[in-house]
Amino acid sequence: MNSESKHLARSPWHPGELAIQQSIDVVERMDALGRRAIRDHMVEQHQEFFPLLPFVAMGAVDADGDIWATLRAGEPGFVRADDPKQLSLRVPRDLADPAESGMDHGHQVGLLGIDLLTRRRNRLNGSITRINDSGFEIAVEESFGNCPRYIQLRQFSFERPAQVVASRPGQWLDGLDAGARALIGGAATFFVASYVDLEDGSRKVDVSHRGGKPGFVAIEADGSMMIPDFSGNLFFSTLGNFLLNPKGGLVFVDFASGELLQMTGDVEVILQSPQIAMFQGAERLWRFIPRRIIRRPDALPLRWTADADGASANALMTGDWQQAAQRQHASALGE
Repeated sequence: MNSESKHLARSPWHPGELAIQQSIDVVERMDALGRRAIRDHMVEQHQEFFPLLPFVAMGAVDADGDIWATLRAGEPGFVRADDPKQLSLRVPRDLADPAESGMDHGHQVGLLGIDLLTRRRNRLNGSITRINDSGFEIAVEESFGNCPRYIQLRQFSFERPAQVVASRPGQWLDGLDAGARALIGGAATFFVASYVDLEDGSRKVDVSHRGGKPGFVAIEADGSMMIPDFSGNLFFSTLGNFLLNPKGGLVFVDFASGELLQMTGDVEVILQSPQIAMFQGAERLWRFIPRRIIRRPDALPLRWTADADGASANALMTGDWQQAAQRQHASALGE
């Protein structure tokens, strides 16, 4: 078989992604879409997009094999894409960030560019070339766009110079304290990182946005979190990774203070459960069990304010956990 035939025979999706696509009978449809949408370079539109951003989300794997999600900020232009195969980031080392140890030379990372002013977002993954402690480059291996659903519009400003790191130390938590529970309980947005090591020896790291109505993440009695998975682009990059490697990294943002709540832990993907039908808009569920948690006050130099009319119409059509509990109670009573 020649190289062209091998390329045509190879699916654009790994076995975890294929398993979830198979569960809803979209494998053939997504095979054709994946071959068009997932590229080994950034198209011109994406190259022009990244320099507009004041922050990006990233996913990185530490020395223990745990995955962390984080946000890195800078004045627009701190991310450049002068070459379709290479993304350059001018960001200083931040040793307070648990994701930092996964950003050394040769490490695989995932990156999400998301514009909260317009709902545009694009993802890529690749390997780091570490230039110095002030920045690095990512050799692009996969690049693709994402739909604008579930994104709350927000305006941003800088509280301090972007290159000045936070002066307040991070705080490692034994579990979710009252402050952490309040942030999660009121969140309409978080970011999630995942990764998978494939049979050919390659590693794919991904980071993605999740949004819904405030409080769409439920905190259970044991400190785990139950999260609905809504209709999306059917790539299943995150949940597909979870099926093969049930480790996840979450980061919640206090948009008013710049605080980050980061955690790494274990994941259970729930494809079938009566509870799914109880949560309006949910097509699947997943449970996150945190193992390590850090609160980083003032981690970001950015502050955001939500647009009064900037709620996502898609998010507003979803349910909430109180409604889901009421539906479950009614179902149990046979009403």
